[in-house]
Amino acid sequence: MRTLQNRTLFITGASRGIGLAIALRAARDGANVAIAAKTAEPHPRLEGTIFTAAKAIEDAGGKALPLTCDIRHEDQVHAAVQQTVERFGGIDVCVNNASAIQLTGTLETPMKRYDLMHQVNARGTYLVSQQCLPHLLQSKVTPHILNLSPPLSMKPRWFGPHVAYSMAKYGMSLCVLGMAEEFAGKVAVNALWPKTTIATAAVNMLGGADMMRASRTPDIMADAAWAILTKGLDFTGRFVIDEAMLRDEGVTDFARYAVDPAVEPLPDFFVD
Repeated sequence: MRTLQNRTLFITGASRGIGLAIALRAARDGANVAIAAKTAEPHPRLEGTIFTAAKAIEDAGGKALPLTCDIRHEDQVHAAVQQTVERFGGIDVCVNNASAIQLTGTLETPMKRYDLMHQVNARGTYLVSQQCLPHLLQSKVTPHILNLSPPLSMKPRWFGPHVAYSMAKYGMSLCVLGMAEEFAGKVAVNALWPKTTIATAAVNMLGGADMMRASRTPDIMADAAWAILTKGLDFTGRFVIDEAMLRDEGVTDFARYAVDPAVEPLPDFFVD
């Protein structure tokens, strides 16, 4: 029986959105979840904190460890990983979900925003994976790294409008390509990306209510993540699209994931 019961997941950016949805899906199996995120105090524009996420995870049947952690800082990541190991005895799954986005062209992107996207997306993913890997390699179940990043593509259309963001996001995908090869047979390393836009705070910021209505809920990503994380070590180095993964799992009804079933969902970036 495929399950995440008693497994320990370290999830970045899990106080809301897709990260929290993945955490809740694992919690329903009885998993342990370390919530590594920055939001410890309520934000005026963003819903959820590490503490509200922890309560939701425990209400869903899991065990939660809320950790204030900015993944740009090595000392904070190291401390969060150590606290997770001390609390739960190890780490079986690392989910690199935290991300920064700004869809602007070269002349419109301040270097401060460029640095933020690269520090969080590419460098943060590498750092969190690096810190989790010694514990993943000791896992007694099938260990996984899952990056929320797109399939690798060199098509200019995915770079031209927002080259800084694309470089940072594809940096996460390059981690999948390299680490899957480096740790083949020891740790499964995969990427997951949505076919459509997902109703998150970032999408609301980019497109408002209209774009939210034309999106799917984070539950589709959570179900696809669960399907990946319950597979064996031979399922590695894959760049998975959520809908395709669930179709392979036998899912045929995708209307249940729609924010508004009457509205055709919008395709996401980086999906041909």
